[in-house]
Amino acid sequence: MILRITIITSLLLSSIYAKSLEGTTISKIPEASGIDYCQDSDTLVVANDEGKYYEIDTKGKILKMKNLGNHDLEGVVCLRKSYIFAVEDRGLLIVDRKTGTKKSVALNTILDGKRVKLTDKKRGIEGIAKDGNRLYLAKQSKKKKKSLVGVFKYSPFPPSLKSIIKPNVADIAGLCYYNKKLYMVSDKKDKILIYNPKSKKITKKIKLPKGAWEGITFDKDGVLYLADDDGRVIKFGRLE
Repeated sequence: MILRITIITSLLLSSIYAKSLEGTTISKIPEASGIDYCQDSDTLVVANDEGKYYEIDTKGKILKMKNLGNHDLEGVVCLRKSYIFAVEDRGLLIVDRKTGTKKSVALNTILDGKRVKLTDKKRGIEGIAKDGNRLYLAKQSKKKKKSLVGVFKYSPFPPSLKSIIKPNVADIAGLCYYNKKLYMVSDKKDKILIYNPKSKKITKKIKLPKGAWEGITFDKDGVLYLADDDGRVIKFGRLE
């Protein structure tokens, strides 16, 4: 009976936890704090927490670098005409991909009549992802009980908070919406969490090598890329 319970428990855990991944460094980007894949150009955009962003190809070659000024960029979403950057202590910064025009956008964080603090003196916004008119923003927290992802209605402006996801894992530092799932990366725990918005459950946790993980994305072929705050962009294989 004990053996049977052990086997069942092992099978349940294996369905949630996948084997640790190994990747290859393809580019050195100082303090890389976010990454996203641009479908129209088949390139990657990498945010830097000193106000810069880099466009690189999928082999890691730097194609362009632009300084946006005094902004602590902590994540990025690449749209056809613009980039949406998560700014740690301010909200969003929207940048026109062609002209470079910048626009700061505040957030409406009132939910059920109470203001939800996504930024404070020690912690701020650390990850961003977008699915249609739904925007996901992660608040960094070293304690798992205070870790949260805010789900916003993106437009009309200002984006308004509609619900909260509690991943129960500390330091969610990067987000990506891909293949109808929300991918979260934990800097502190070196893990990828796969969240199903339909069931509202985390369906899998994937171990990562040791790193300062702050960004996650997938290209058109499902290849995984991670941004490391220690100055690396890592290319992995396909998860599924």
